[in-house]
Amino acid sequence: MILPIYVYGQPVLREEAKDITPDYPDLKQLIQNMHETMDRADGVGLAAPQVGLPIRVVVVNLDVLSDDMPEFKGFRKAYINPHIIETSEELVSMEEGCLSLPGIHESVKRPDKIHVTYLDEDMNPHDEWVEGYLARVMQHEFDHLEGVMFIDHLSGLRKQMIRGKLNNMLKGKARCSYKVKTVK
Repeated sequence: MILPIYVYGQPVLREEAKDITPDYPDLKQLIQNMHETMDRADGVGLAAPQVGLPIRVVVVNLDVLSDDMPEFKGFRKAYINPHIIETSEELVSMEEGCLSLPGIHESVKRPDKIHVTYLDEDMNPHDEWVEGYLARVMQHEFDHLEGVMFIDHLSGLRKQMIRGKLNNMLKGKARCSYKVKTVK
């Protein structure tokens, strides 16, 4: 089922998400719905707060990039209760966009390597170091679980330059090809 994606201004996007227990109701169905929603919107990642749920669940699909990045062939995962434990000092700048901020793309500096813990869909624990593009996607999505959006990493000047677009979103004017839930 395709879910509406919550757009900038929705309070749930600024909440700190809570860990869930293995008996969370209909978790497998939620993960499937989140994957379908992300795919329909042509995204590579989606966090539960972006569909209105303040819980620590993220889905990622990097298979769509496998023509250019063959290492991601078949990469489609869910991360339950993910936490970043440690980050490298080396920062890398790359342009990011967000399904909750349609039409905004900005360069963001993030650590190139992160140490993460999470549960997979079968509730198996993982503790690993991740680097490169996957680390960036995970940091972007895991930020949503802390109530942080990628625009929070921008300089004051860059924020000023996108203020008009953000104000339009607050007025319920979000232009995109997927189903959204705006403030108005």
